[in-house]
Amino acid sequence: MSLRIGIDLGGTKTEGILMDARGNIVDRVRYATPREQGYDAIVSNIIDLVRSLESKANTACPVGIGTPGALSSVNGMLKNSNTTCMNGRPLKQDIEAMLGREIRMENDANCFALSEAVDGAGKQHNMVFGVIMGTGVGGGIVFGKQLHSGPQHIAGEWGHNVVLDSGPDCYCGRKGCVETLISGPGLLATYRRLGGDKATDAINVSALAQNGDTTAEQAMQQFLDHFGKSMATVINILDPDAIVLGGGLSNIDRLYTEGRDGIGRYIFNDEVKTPILKNRHGDSAGVRGAAWLWPATGCEY
Repeated sequence: MSLRIGIDLGGTKTEGILMDARGNIVDRVRYATPREQGYDAIVSNIIDLVRSLESKANTACPVGIGTPGALSSVNGMLKNSNTTCMNGRPLKQDIEAMLGREIRMENDANCFALSEAVDGAGKQHNMVFGVIMGTGVGGGIVFGKQLHSGPQHIAGEWGHNVVLDSGPDCYCGRKGCVETLISGPGLLATYRRLGGDKATDAINVSALAQNGDTTAEQAMQQFLDHFGKSMATVINILDPDAIVLGGGLSNIDRLYTEGRDGIGRYIFNDEVKTPILKNRHGDSAGVRGAAWLWPATGCEY
């Protein structure tokens, strides 16, 4: 039984799993992420979690880690993490030094995409574009169950393509990025700009629209149109065999019907053949994808 460890490093919790070659989770451990205590405490927390899982496996295991942000292709430091104390720090190198061996590390969207492509909703498809739509918007590209992160580690980062030049400010310094329009905060901000005041989060906007709130419905129409335009650009470039949606907003059923119709308005084709699929593994996709960062060759998925 070929065991591997997957770690999902989140802002509030760090989750680890021990997974076998068939994708079965043998054990799962969750620790609070000590972000207030700083970088060193976060690294020690990860090491403790790995050692806890390896003690149950009775052997050293391959370790894959999914992180917010990405590794810089220039110097290997972590960048763009919302746990800001980790930015500019050699997270991968420090963990490898403490464990005494190589690890694999990718951003959380890439891990999600890999998980869903290997043994999730995209399992039957060769080229999968995995999408996270939640607090932010990210993506990952998988060919033949192998992750493609690109020489600059930005493959799949569709969330920072500009959709609306006059749109909302984005933290990246631009205006009208995909992330500002179809993330959870983006949908809620659209609703409030239109004069809505009843919604507390994006899912609530969707529910209000379903119950006849005209302002919420107007916000949803804009959201679905922006989704269609943004996704059509991805399909025009990649033409993937399937797109798998994840994150909290993937639970909005209208994405799979009216959102798909929105793609049809903008795609450079006379039909939309691309399946738009809901994820299979839910909140576990990221940590499973981290475990699958080690080659699945010879595994029994």
